[in-house]
Amino acid sequence: MVSHTRRTLLLAGLAAPALARADALPNRPIRIVVPSAPGGSADTGARQLAERLSANTGRAFVVENRAGLAGTIGTDHVAKSAPDGTTFVFVSTNAAVNETLQPRRPFVLLRDLVPVAAVNAFPLVFAISPGVPAQDLQGFLAHARANPGALNFASSGPGSLFHLSTEVLRARAGAEMTHVPFRNYSEARTQTMGGQIHLMADATFTLEPLIRGGRLRGIATSGARRSPLFPELPTVGEAFPGYEFSLWNGLLAPAGIAPAVVAALNAEVNRVLAEPGFGELNARLGVELTPMSPEGFGRHIVLETERMRDAVRLARIEPE
Repeated sequence: MVSHTRRTLLLAGLAAPALARADALPNRPIRIVVPSAPGGSADTGARQLAERLSANTGRAFVVENRAGLAGTIGTDHVAKSAPDGTTFVFVSTNAAVNETLQPRRPFVLLRDLVPVAAVNAFPLVFAISPGVPAQDLQGFLAHARANPGALNFASSGPGSLFHLSTEVLRARAGAEMTHVPFRNYSEARTQTMGGQIHLMADATFTLEPLIRGGRLRGIATSGARRSPLFPELPTVGEAFPGYEFSLWNGLLAPAGIAPAVVAALNAEVNRVLAEPGFGELNARLGVELTPMSPEGFGRHIVLETERMRDAVRLARIEPE
């Protein structure tokens, strides 16, 4: 998840301007574009948020999925949308990765879009097929090193955080494995349970029922500290100091949007994040809520872009 030092820096200036008002939001349906497929962690988080924003503001917040190219298609759609306060994009860590891995993408993240509000962050869990002869992270990596190129791992596409986090793990461990990208990541879960895929990373709350039910075997989590959903599993960083990946989500708007609209939506998002019921729901999922000011979220994106650039170099993934 978000480390203590980074959280202290990024939450500075949290309070939204006192004059931020919900009535600055347009009195029309407001779209939250999720640049990934329905049913994933970003889609779930966006729909939870949209439901509460609709109830609190009296506006109709609707979620629209536009998947493709590790989030680039949906994000580009919003970057080219009118900055009238009716269209936002629910970005994830993939947006920071794409700044390095997709140099020919049709937009520049913090030039063509502006930060509005951070929402949440959570670690990944690495899981292996039950048929793999290993019980823990070190056993799996030893098995992979003993069988170079014989094992594979899934991702939701080249350049996705699932891809990058596993490539960095592979590189730090000195293991050779084959990358198998999936357009529909639910199929990756099915194939890992069936033994066609040996290793996958996914959101902790997504894989928890499959791991608890014995259909997958959890071996490690990716955050800075152990996940409350899997306190028995070590973090990868316990074996490889400095290793840390989390999936974070937040809202961006097309450049040129009125500052009053940004301030109003930031205040409304932070209001939702402060609601006890919303916090309890996310705590049960092992999700950390991350209220920030627009400026704090912008600094977070800059820092994460730099971290992901270093990770890409370590993993030796070539930009597309």
